[in-house]
Amino acid sequence: MALSFEIVGRFNRARAAQLTLPHFTCQTPRFMPVGTQGSIKGLTNNQLEEIGCQIILGNTYHLALHPGAELIDDIGGLHKFMNWKRALLTDSGGFQMVSLLQLADITEEGVTFQSPADGKPMLLTPEESISIQNKIGADIIMALDDVVKTTITGPRIEEAMYRTLRWIDRCIAAHKRPEVQNLFGIVQGGLDPTLRDICVKGLVSRNLPGYAIGGLAGGEDKDSFWRVVAQCTAALPEDKPRYVMGVGYPLDIVVCSALGADMYDSVYPTRTARFGTALVPEGVLKLTHMAMASDVRPIDSTCICMVCKNYTRAYIHCLVTKNAMGSQLLSYHNLSYMTRLSQDLHTSIIEGRFPEFVQGFLRTQFPKGDVPVWVCNAMEVAGIDISSCCAPFQSPLA
Repeated sequence: MALSFEIVGRFNRARAAQLTLPHFTCQTPRFMPVGTQGSIKGLTNNQLEEIGCQIILGNTYHLALHPGAELIDDIGGLHKFMNWKRALLTDSGGFQMVSLLQLADITEEGVTFQSPADGKPMLLTPEESISIQNKIGADIIMALDDVVKTTITGPRIEEAMYRTLRWIDRCIAAHKRPEVQNLFGIVQGGLDPTLRDICVKGLVSRNLPGYAIGGLAGGEDKDSFWRVVAQCTAALPEDKPRYVMGVGYPLDIVVCSALGADMYDSVYPTRTARFGTALVPEGVLKLTHMAMASDVRPIDSTCICMVCKNYTRAYIHCLVTKNAMGSQLLSYHNLSYMTRLSQDLHTSIIEGRFPEFVQGFLRTQFPKGDVPVWVCNAMEVAGIDISSCCAPFQSPLA
C-alpha cells in the first residue's frame, strides 16, 4: 500500500487527516480540481501551487486518446510529462466513455463504445483501464466500475453493482504497480440501501487502500444524496480515505465532510468560472450582470487570492464574455475559494470548532434562515446543532 492515512482531528463523524501519497502529503477534507489532459484549463502549474492545490485529477480517457499512455509512460509518467510535483489521481476512463460518447454496450467483458476518431467499436476492459493508469502513473488510480445514473431504477442497478464487485477483482489482478499507485474501489448500488451495503462489504473485504462513493451527483434528489453518503461513510473503514466522486458544490462538501467523507472532485468551480460566475461565501456572484460594470470592489472582500487583491468586479465583468483572461482570473479565484474551504474544514476540525464553522458557513449562505431541509436532516445525523441558523435573522435593534 503506497499511502498512509492519519486522522489528526475529529468531531463526531467529521475527521481531519493527513493523506501521505508517493508525491505529496495532502490534508483532508480536500477538494481536487479536474484537469482534463494533464492541465487545469487556463492555469499554470505554478498558479495551482500558489493557490495551494495539493492533488489534481488527470482524465484517463482524454490522456489515452491524446497524447497516449505509451508516450506518457516513455517520458516517465504524467507527473514528469506535465511537470507537476504534487499528487495526482486518475479516473478509470469509464465515466467519460459513457457520458461523452454514444454507448454501444456494457457486457461482462467491459464497456464497448464508438471511437471518436473513426466511429469503430472500442472496448474498455478493467484490465485495459488499469494498464493505461499504470502507464500514466498517478498516486491514486480508480477501478473500472459499471456506472449507472441514480435516476435509473429497476434491475439494471443491481446488475451494475454486482458487476462492479466482479470487476474489482479483475482490476486488482491487473494492477502491476501497487507499491507506488493506490487502487481505490467504487461503491455502487444506486439509491438502494441494501445494494449499497452489499457493495461496501464486498469492497471492504478486498482491503483496498481507499474507497470512493460513486453514482451520485447525477440528478438525484438531495435527500437521497446525503443519505447514501451517510450510509457509506458509516460502513467504510475508519482508517482509509473516503472519496465522494463528482461533488463540487461548496454546500455539498461541507455536508459530506460533516458526515465523514474526505475527498471530492468536480469540474464545477472551473466550468462555472468560464460562464462568468464566482464562488463567494454568500453563494455565487454572476460577474456578467450589468450591476458589476461599475463595481470597483474585489470579487470577495474576505479572499486573499491574487485576483481579489488586484482586480475589481468591474474589470472582470469587462473581460468575462470577451476575453480568455476573464475565465482565467475567475478559475484562479474559484479554485482559491475551494482550497481555502478545504483548509478551513481541516483546521476547524483540528481546533475543535467545526460546529461553529458549519454554523457560520450556513448563516452566510442562508441569511434569512432558509437552510434547506435536506441540510437540516443531514446535520442532525452528523450531530451538529444548526438550530441557530434556521430561524429568520432578527436585528437586536428591531
